[in-house]
Amino acid sequence: MNDALWTGLEILGALGARVHGGLPDTISGVSIDTRTLAPGDLFCALAGSRDGHEFVADALAKGAAAALVDEAHFDALSHLGPLLVVPDVLAAMGAAARAARARTKAQVVAVTGSVGKTGTKEALRLALGKQGRTHAAVASYNNHWGVPLTLMRMPRDSAYGIFEIGMNAPGEIAALVAQVRPHVAIITTVGPVHLEFFPSVEAIADAKGEIFSGIEPGGTAIINRDNPHFERLKLHAAASPAGRIVSFGEQEGADVRAERILLKSDMTIVEARVFGEAITYRLGSPGRHVALNSLAVMAAVKALGADIALAGLGLGELQPIIGRGERTSMKGPGGTITLVDESFNANPASMRAAVDTLAEADVGLRGRRIAVLADMLELGPDGPALHRALGEFVAQSGVNLVFACGPLMKNLWQALPQEMRGRYAQTPAELEPELVGALRGGDVVMVKGSKSTYVSRIVATLKDRYPREAARAEADM
Repeated sequence: MNDALWTGLEILGALGARVHGGLPDTISGVSIDTRTLAPGDLFCALAGSRDGHEFVADALAKGAAAALVDEAHFDALSHLGPLLVVPDVLAAMGAAARAARARTKAQVVAVTGSVGKTGTKEALRLALGKQGRTHAAVASYNNHWGVPLTLMRMPRDSAYGIFEIGMNAPGEIAALVAQVRPHVAIITTVGPVHLEFFPSVEAIADAKGEIFSGIEPGGTAIINRDNPHFERLKLHAAASPAGRIVSFGEQEGADVRAERILLKSDMTIVEARVFGEAITYRLGSPGRHVALNSLAVMAAVKALGADIALAGLGLGELQPIIGRGERTSMKGPGGTITLVDESFNANPASMRAAVDTLAEADVGLRGRRIAVLADMLELGPDGPALHRALGEFVAQSGVNLVFACGPLMKNLWQALPQEMRGRYAQTPAELEPELVGALRGGDVVMVKGSKSTYVSRIVATLKDRYPREAARAEADM
């Protein structure tokens, strides 16, 4: 009973549900996907691209303890097995999320930002995981259903809870952080993201600043001092219940400051001062942006009263995530090809960070640094100009060759010098054969673009085409 995520009575009260077909004694997990559901889970029938109510029968057949369904679907599902019935599934999950937060004694951290939310969340999980039971969101569960789902899944005896919070519109972060109620809130950076939905980058900064509105009284607000919107974000923090504002970055005056960042192809070494205390640590993931966000992690660790030396050891285990820098060594024609998968999403800030990291990559004999770039979406009328400006940046970056696809990326392509132009195509599918035919041993190829461009299919094609290097494959087993 003590190992249960929820007792049946607890989850019933938290959801405000009525029970049909019997109340389970315990709930061992919470699921929204029958493909990953485990026996004993509560299956929540959320509406998405497919209505979750269509999968209730499958969930119960796979051993779900019960299914959370709405009143509108109850009659059609009442014969299937144990049901918890509510007026609205998502609203009930929000109520259970607040109950989960109320019952825990965990110290809670929330992270948002235009770039680096998921990587920083993972770094926090590793930094704090060596110091107590740490619960964190899987993947990028940072939206209106991902945050309450993560709260519902938090074990009652967690020492730390790490939550990622995203947004596409004003007010979204405020609603989610009210559920999370963090003791520490971090904004990694602010950049031109989702400009289709915001009038300016300043408006984006204001929306990110909402994360401080839900902070626990006396909590700590952590802000990037290197960002041009630092003072604006500081005003949001000062108007919040936070009792302390902490800065991080490379600028003089940052409370947590990088004194030296040593970039290598497969890791990063950081020499920093955390409120004057010197520390050197290794990150098992390359990139200056990763190093800078690790400073926010150290600031959070210090604010929570945890051990920064143990945190540094944890950060050594940080690895790039699938779609966000994952590296694969493949047997190509004439030698090893290194694939860097950055295909999960893209905006001008994350593109620049990915290009910078590619420019630092070690290539083999005759190898080249190759960027495969697809459109950055949701940038509104500034989209063409932002792509063109990125082209000017890429031209000076140290990248050797660019393959580009999509109507917006044509603006970048045209800004490149002729010798850097690999191929251009309208779609990733059209670009695939041109890229495959051009690769050779020693190359490092980075693939990045907005998720809905489906540039990830190029990553899948390359992985299918070229076998993985034996040493890397064994390391991952």
